[in-house]
Amino acid sequence: MSEPTIQNLFDLTGRVALITGGSGFLGNSLSRALAEAGASVVVGSRDLERARSVTDALPSPSGAIHYPVVLDQMDEASLNSGFDAAAAAAGKVDILINNGQQGHPVDLTNITAEQFNKDLQNTTGYFLLARRLRDHVVSRSASGSIVMIGSMYGVVGSYPDAYEGICVASPVQYHALKGGIVHMTRHLAVYWAKDNVRVNCLSPGPFPSAKAPAQMVERLKTKSPMNRMGLPHELKGPLLMLTSDAGSYVTGQNLLVDGGWTAW
Repeated sequence: MSEPTIQNLFDLTGRVALITGGSGFLGNSLSRALAEAGASVVVGSRDLERARSVTDALPSPSGAIHYPVVLDQMDEASLNSGFDAAAAAAGKVDILINNGQQGHPVDLTNITAEQFNKDLQNTTGYFLLARRLRDHVVSRSASGSIVMIGSMYGVVGSYPDAYEGICVASPVQYHALKGGIVHMTRHLAVYWAKDNVRVNCLSPGPFPSAKAPAQMVERLKTKSPMNRMGLPHELKGPLLMLTSDAGSYVTGQNLLVDGGWTAW
């Protein structure tokens, strides 16, 4: 039996990947990674034109076609119709990237019960979409890969002094959300391994956007062994490993891409 080459293992040609939040700060790089590896990428967004602006700009080295769909993971009807639209447009879905994120920029001092519960609803959306992917590939007697986007803050607490006097603290509900996503990944991986569906979590951190307060970013750098922030393209390789045959024996894992943040 011949051994697959590295080029074979990382090649996504012929596969369809659905990504939520594909037009966001990190989502753009994640979408490009999938497209550059040869996949047909379906970008889900609440705004169809915003999704279309991403798909129109994606490369297509193997001639794959990319599609925009309306998908709001916070609404069950929308996420179901969005998944159906993705499968109808591309003919199938093999890979799901649960990347979309909606939240309230408030911290533990003033968040309301309604806001807290609403933000945790992201986890519900991740699960419902993951189950749709699992059921879809099983019905086709195919294999599938699901990647949940977690965070270093699903594993460790934040440093109060990094935010004090500058902005609100890292939201408590965000930590609860991402910690839940990390553990849900393990749970689903165990149950769906027999279905030939791999479930992993990719946890970035810290990857502040240009909108983040500069003083806070400087403080965050001192907490990192690498003394710098992550760049969106640094998630492309880890994502490709988890979604491709390069990670065919990897499931139930939380891959931290954090510059060593959680190592000390």
